[in-house]
Amino acid sequence: MAEALRRPDVVQDLLVARGAVGRHQDLLAEAVAAGVPVGSVPDDQLATLSDTVTPQGLLAVCRAVDVSLEEALAGSPRLVVLCDQVRDPGNLGTVVRCADAFGADAVLVSRDSVDLWNAKTVRASTGSVFHLPVAVEVDLPTAVARARAAGMAVYGADGGGSDSVEELARTGGLSRPVLWVMGNEAWGLPPEHADLVDALVALPMYGQAESLNLSTAAAVFLYATATAQRAGS
Repeated sequence: MAEALRRPDVVQDLLVARGAVGRHQDLLAEAVAAGVPVGSVPDDQLATLSDTVTPQGLLAVCRAVDVSLEEALAGSPRLVVLCDQVRDPGNLGTVVRCADAFGADAVLVSRDSVDLWNAKTVRASTGSVFHLPVAVEVDLPTAVARARAAGMAVYGADGGGSDSVEELARTGGLSRPVLWVMGNEAWGLPPEHADLVDALVALPMYGQAESLNLSTAAAVFLYATATAQRAGS
């Protein structure tokens, strides 16, 4: 909520449960200072509007702040992640959060992915959807072409990839601008999309787990790339 309020003209209305007014004084003052209309409603009425089991007593009506693909890749982006047909809202929200944490310039969300503004996606991002440019309904071939035109390498995350993130870090492949493409949780990147990337990159695992959650793998790829880029700058 605080992150949305700090981005101008995002929150259109704010409702607060009467029983929660006392514990949200700072946020309510921030909303009033920003010119956001604030209304107080009975606790049970607000609960019917929330999809969480234990609502916090605040509900905001916000405008969507996603941007176009052109805006997301404007300038000279160095680190961008594209979620290709990611269906789990928790995964998408966590990828956005990780991209924000590791200094990515933008997140791209392909067609056939879960809605960025799904309530679970927004909650999983913990406010990061309001911190960096996010483009939705992206056509993957177009995004790849635009990324290459911007001077970016395009890598696809794939457990069976012929390259590893360690090799790329060692040989300088991560120190250049990079677009990471993360595929679907169940089937990864479809062959026609895998054919578009410069390399399919695996994440070595040394224990007994067979695989990692998509958002966990994305966090490792993003961290490794951000670290390599800063070491080489």
